[in-house]
Amino acid sequence: MISIVIPTRNEELILENALKAVAGYSGDREIIVSDNGSSDRTVEIAKRYTDNVVLYHGDRKRTIAGVRNAGAKIATGEFLVFLDADITVKNADVFFERLLMLFHQDDKLVGVTVFIRFLPEVETFWDRVNMNCMNAAHLFYNNIVHWGGASGQFQMIRRDVFERLGGFNEKIVAAEDEEMFRRLAKTGKTYTDRTLTVYETGRRAHKIGWPRLLWQWNINAISTALFKKSVHDDWKEIR
Repeated sequence: MISIVIPTRNEELILENALKAVAGYSGDREIIVSDNGSSDRTVEIAKRYTDNVVLYHGDRKRTIAGVRNAGAKIATGEFLVFLDADITVKNADVFFERLLMLFHQDDKLVGVTVFIRFLPEVETFWDRVNMNCMNAAHLFYNNIVHWGGASGQFQMIRRDVFERLGGFNEKIVAAEDEEMFRRLAKTGKTYTDRTLTVYETGRRAHKIGWPRLLWQWNINAISTALFKKSVHDDWKEIR
């Protein structure tokens, strides 16, 4: 079984698209929404698709690493799928059956990511260029040099290995997703499947611009690789 974990915070505008897509998978799965104190209709929408909604009512906003870990704690599947709330998976049966086949064929495989693109209706030329570069980088890190690398838009991980590593590092505010795959690569094989693609809304890149976003991504990735700490101490919501 796969456990699909979706972290949320005020995602009422886009969450249902992600939930509909994964709910269409006919295989053995559970959907877990881990909410970080939403004040809109996010939780109400989540409960239409799953009873597995983890709620947080603390005074301080948790890191997304902590939100993902909270969802993973109640997961019962052999595989954990971490999916951002603005991601769309098309042809869910074909998509997940391919991923399960990869894991079943190679018991040394511990983590898989896929190509990521913006939704066709919002994608621009520079979106294609920059996302192609990111996909190529993850292909290089996972399939060629075996350093490990994957963004949080989509990661599929063996649950036993995830738990053995202690999950995502909750002290890291940004680039915790890349750091997770670097640790995974030290325990087994990580892989980028270029035959599969998920689609995101592109809201952050379109809101703050690609130059600023690329700087944020890269400086935090370098900092977490060298110092186990991100440069940013807050990753602001883009809605």
